[in-house]
Amino acid sequence: MKKLFGTDGVRGVANVHPMTTEMAMQIGRAAAYVFKGSTRRHRIVIGKDTRLSGYMIENALSAGICSMGVDVLLVGPLPTPGIAYITASMRADAGVVISASHNPFQDNGIKFFFNDGFKLPDDVEMKIEELIESGRIDSLRPIATEVGRAARIDDAKGRYIVFLKSTFPKEFDLTGLRIVVDCANGAAYKVAPAVLRELGAEVIAVGVEPDGTNINAGCGSLYPQVVRDKVRELRADIGIALDGDADRVIVCDEFGKEVDGDHIMAICALDMLKYNQLNKNTLVATVMSNMGLDIALRNAGGCVIKTAVGDRYVVEEMRRGGYNLGGEQSGHMIFLDHNTTGDGTLSALQLLAVMRRSGKPLSQLAKCMVALPQVLLNVRVSERRDIMSIPEIEQRVREVEALLGDEGRILIRYSGTEPLLRVMIEGKDTQEITTWAREIIDLVDRHLGERGH
Repeated sequence: MKKLFGTDGVRGVANVHPMTTEMAMQIGRAAAYVFKGSTRRHRIVIGKDTRLSGYMIENALSAGICSMGVDVLLVGPLPTPGIAYITASMRADAGVVISASHNPFQDNGIKFFFNDGFKLPDDVEMKIEELIESGRIDSLRPIATEVGRAARIDDAKGRYIVFLKSTFPKEFDLTGLRIVVDCANGAAYKVAPAVLRELGAEVIAVGVEPDGTNINAGCGSLYPQVVRDKVRELRADIGIALDGDADRVIVCDEFGKEVDGDHIMAICALDMLKYNQLNKNTLVATVMSNMGLDIALRNAGGCVIKTAVGDRYVVEEMRRGGYNLGGEQSGHMIFLDHNTTGDGTLSALQLLAVMRRSGKPLSQLAKCMVALPQVLLNVRVSERRDIMSIPEIEQRVREVEALLGDEGRILIRYSGTEPLLRVMIEGKDTQEITTWAREIIDLVDRHLGERGH
């Protein structure tokens, strides 16, 4: 079991274990050792978001990597997907992102990309952990000319901007569109507005004044009401809200109505289906995506494959099955034809391309998917057993599944962080599914809940 790395790198409160400068240096040393494979000079890219603590972690990581004889390429504040792109395009051995994504500014994190721009598999993260935990890394110390050096890539933002623009169809531009973009005072505060302006849009940018402490603070994809209100006030055509490291996006239409990741995926997948660009006519989503997405794809001759929650699981399934579009309801979307990880700005550009190609406003395009009513109830449990091993609960779940048929579903899972069991039901009738969810919750409470014990 991994102790240091979580589902998306190492994360925690900055200057508190494990997000200390001492640990960052050790992570840098261990990672540099793992990525060294031959006698040639090796290079690792380091980028970050706009958090105050990014400076100290960047310096500690850089020192650790250089101490192992690997060179460092510093790109400064840049979206997570931008660092993945720079890592692959510069043929570096790895990339490091210093960011806690949508978390508040006092948190920070460290995550890695391989030389191909994809996130590290579990076994490589385990190797890094083992080197640190065993202390073996302490005795491995190059000297003299074998230590590494650090250099800054001054044009990283420009390279990434050129790349993003290249993903937008050359026969179109954004002339005549008024776009509000909220960069969450995060890593995309320069990149996203520049890309949209250079493609011809009239851009109203908010959340573009980072001070080290205001990242994600009342702005960005966590607070879509900011961009929604601006769109209504300025009568814009679309609002785009990114998170702190700009790997996900939530948008709103010209009326200020929120359009989540499921709807964005539906719009883009149906457009790709129409032009025979969706590999195997299949979209990859997670179990949290609304069943309305499945119905929309099925009606158009496509299908949806579901994975566990987490963009890394979506990418793993996409690579395994040869699919080119996947994502999460939260706004992480992966267009594998263009990039290796979730990219909020790139996703917004693909959506804008559909608007241009179809000539339709976003409000009309979003009607392609009707989200089914959904109810989510929790119950505290005193133990975690397979609920389907309890005959009374299994019988009621099977009965509800039969009543839902192909037009609804049940998702029952334990919380990863609390002693809770969650029951989520989707279906046509809100009152019906609420009643069924309460019945199942009561049965679970009777058999496994604190009240029942």
